[in-house]
Amino acid sequence: MKFSVLMSVYKNENPEWFRESVKSIVEQTVKPDEILIVQDGMLNDDLYSVCDELKQCYPEIRYLKLDKNYGLGMALHYGVKACKNELIARMDTDDIAVENRFELQLQQFLEQPDLSICGGNIVEFNHNVDDIVSMRTVPYSMKAIVEYCKSRNPFNHMTVMFKKSTVLAAGNYQTFHLMEDYYLWYRMIKNNCQMCNLDTVLVKVRVGNGMYDRRGGFSYFLNERKLFTVMYKDGFISISKFCYVTLVRMVMRILPDKFRKVIYTFALRK
Repeated sequence: MKFSVLMSVYKNENPEWFRESVKSIVEQTVKPDEILIVQDGMLNDDLYSVCDELKQCYPEIRYLKLDKNYGLGMALHYGVKACKNELIARMDTDDIAVENRFELQLQQFLEQPDLSICGGNIVEFNHNVDDIVSMRTVPYSMKAIVEYCKSRNPFNHMTVMFKKSTVLAAGNYQTFHLMEDYYLWYRMIKNNCQMCNLDTVLVKVRVGNGMYDRRGGFSYFLNERKLFTVMYKDGFISISKFCYVTLVRMVMRILPDKFRKVIYTFALRK
């Protein structure tokens, strides 16, 4: 089965992490025939140098250059449209894919022809890929995914492989700051798309570089509340669920960064 890998890079990415991430893709047990990397606005010289180097080494790489920085949602919006294959795997530019990730996901699509999206678990590390600090598991069955979506994101975004046609039918990625993926999964659920997560780790995720800091602040909470408001107005969640979820998330976002990190590491992860 042919498939594409979709990534997005912008000027503040770490060039070495970007290189390592792409390397983990091209060294898979089953390799993609297209790696589409969206350049979200102007990059710095080091990143352009890495882009040139990667293109010379891996001819399957193709770049989609955007005239300005649109943000992740619109970068992926344009990227999905530009991918040439029906199956598209997402990958972030600072993470490491487990070597048989694509093999496992392709097998699941073969076994379940009506499947629209397949994700999996992640482990998180700081700077050394072997220094695992936590693990995020996600629900596996369609029923569990729908229920989980009422309070938390049911997919680890960097692990998903999906069908282009069903993503486009749900409206594609849209601008929804920090909620681009969660909002898309919700719309796909409303479209009765079949979903699953594999009970295995597919990606090793880098959690350093201020990841927990970025998940704080009142503006982050306002974006979350906006999404849950949509769910409530659609009748997807009850008023009691809406109040509970938004209250918990507000507390999480206004906590000091060090306390939020502890909660993410020990309470919301394994």
